[in-house]
Amino acid sequence: MDWVSLVPVGLLFILILLLILKDQHAWKSHERENFPPGPRPLPIIGNLHIMNLKKPHLTMLELSKTYGSVFSIQMGLRKTVVLSGYETVKEALVNQADAFAGRPKLPVFEEISKGKGVIFSAGENWKVMRRFTLTTLRDFGMGKKAVEDRVVEEYGCLADIIESHKGKPIEMTLMVNAAVANVIASILLGKRYEYEDPTFKRLLELMNESTRIVGRPSVLVYNMIPVLGFLLKTHRTLIQNIKQINTFIKITFIEHLKTLDRNDQRSFIDAFLVRQHEENGKANGYFDNENLTEVVRNLFIAGMETTSTTLLWGLLLMMKYPEIQRKVQEEIEQVIGSNPPRTEHRIQMPYTDAVIHEIQRFANIVPLNLPHETTADVTLKGYFIPKGTYIIPLLASVLRDKSHWDKPDTFYPEHFLDSEGKFVKKEAFIPFSAGRRSCAGETLAKMELFLFFTSLLQRFTFQPPPGVSITDLDLSPVEGGISSPMTYEVCAVPRS
Repeated sequence: MDWVSLVPVGLLFILILLLILKDQHAWKSHERENFPPGPRPLPIIGNLHIMNLKKPHLTMLELSKTYGSVFSIQMGLRKTVVLSGYETVKEALVNQADAFAGRPKLPVFEEISKGKGVIFSAGENWKVMRRFTLTTLRDFGMGKKAVEDRVVEEYGCLADIIESHKGKPIEMTLMVNAAVANVIASILLGKRYEYEDPTFKRLLELMNESTRIVGRPSVLVYNMIPVLGFLLKTHRTLIQNIKQINTFIKITFIEHLKTLDRNDQRSFIDAFLVRQHEENGKANGYFDNENLTEVVRNLFIAGMETTSTTLLWGLLLMMKYPEIQRKVQEEIEQVIGSNPPRTEHRIQMPYTDAVIHEIQRFANIVPLNLPHETTADVTLKGYFIPKGTYIIPLLASVLRDKSHWDKPDTFYPEHFLDSEGKFVKKEAFIPFSAGRRSCAGETLAKMELFLFFTSLLQRFTFQPPPGVSITDLDLSPVEGGISSPMTYEVCAVPRS
C-alpha cells in the first residue's frame, strides 16, 4: 500500500481526533456552566450506546429516574437536554415560551425543507408562515360548521365502504387515512378524492412510509452523525418520497394558478397564491413556491397522520375493552339517537369525551414531541442551558406522569371523569404539545376525532376477527416517527 492510498485513512483519523478533542472540550465547558447532569458520553457516539434506538423515549424515561426532570444526553456529537414531567415541560414551553421556541437544524429535515415551511423552519420564516397558516385555516372554516359538514360528509363515504364488507374482517388503515386526508385536502386543495384514486392512494402510501422512516434508528443516527450518511440508505428513500409528494403539490398549485380568482378563493393554496401575488417584488418576501410546497406538505402529513393514527388506536382499544365500547354506544343512543353526531353533542357526552381523551393520552403517538431548540441562554430548574441547545420535551413523561394520572400505564377513561361522571379537564393533557410550537391544527383534530369516533361507534360494533380473542390483541406500538398500533383486522358489525 503506497502513501497515496493512506491519505483518506489519515484524514479520517485526524477528523476523529479533532472530533474527540472538540467533544471533550464542549463537555467540560458545559460542566463549568452548570449544564444539566447526565450519563458520561463516549467520544464520537456520545450516549448512543445506551439508547434504545427503536424506542428512545423509554431510555429517556429511565434516565430521568436517575438524573431528574432536567438532564442531558449526548446524541452523537450533539448535546441534548431532555425535559421530563408535566411541571418541567410546562415551565419551559409555556412559562419561558420564547426561549424554547426554536427548532434545531437536523440534517435530514434540512435536506427536506431547507428552512422553509412551518414545522421545521425557524426565525422570521417560521413566524410569518405560522401566522399565515393559523389565519388562513380559520378563514377556511377550521373549527367551524363548514368543516364540520365536510367531516360528516366524509364519514358517510367511509361508513358505506366499511358496511360493504358486511362485518367480515378488514384492515382499515388505508380507508381511515383516506377519510381523514380528504378533510384536510378539502381545506388545502379545495377538493376530495375517491379512496381508490391511484394518485391519492400513492400519496397516502408515500406519507405513511415517510412518517415511519423518520423514526427509524438509521435516520436518528444520520441526524446525530451526518458524516455516516453515505453508509445509510433509509434517509435516501425518505428524500425520494418527499420529492414525489412535492411534485404532486407543485402540479396542484400550478393548476390552481390557471383558474385563480382573488375574489373567490377556494382553498389554502389559492389564499397563498393571492398573497404571493401581493408580495411579488418585495425584498425578503416569504411567499415563494418553496414555502407553499413545504407548508402544504407539512399540513397534509400532520393533518392526516396524527388523527388517523389516533382513530386506529381508538378502534383497537374498543375491541380490547368491549365494556367501554358498550358504554360509549349507550351514551350515543341516549344523546344523539340516530341523528348525525355534531360537535355540540360533545358537552352532553362526558363519557365519550373522556374515552376520546384517554385514547389520545394512552396512545401517546408522539412520545418524544418534536425537537425544540433554545433561542437564548436560559436557566431552568437551576440549570444553565445555553442558546442553541437541542431540547426534547418528553411528551411520554407528561402523558404518563404519575403525579397527574392515577393509572398512567392503563387505559382508564375515568382519568377524565369526576365522582359524578362529569368530564374533567386535566392540565397534563397536552398531546398537541404546548407553547409557541403547539400543533396548528389542534382545533380541527379535536373536531375530527369526536365526529369520526362517535359516528363509527353509532353505526358499528368493532370486534376481533373469528378465532382472535381479546387477550390476543396486542397494544404494543410500531416504532416510527409516530407510535402507530400494529396492523390489525377488525370486524365492523353493523348495529341495528
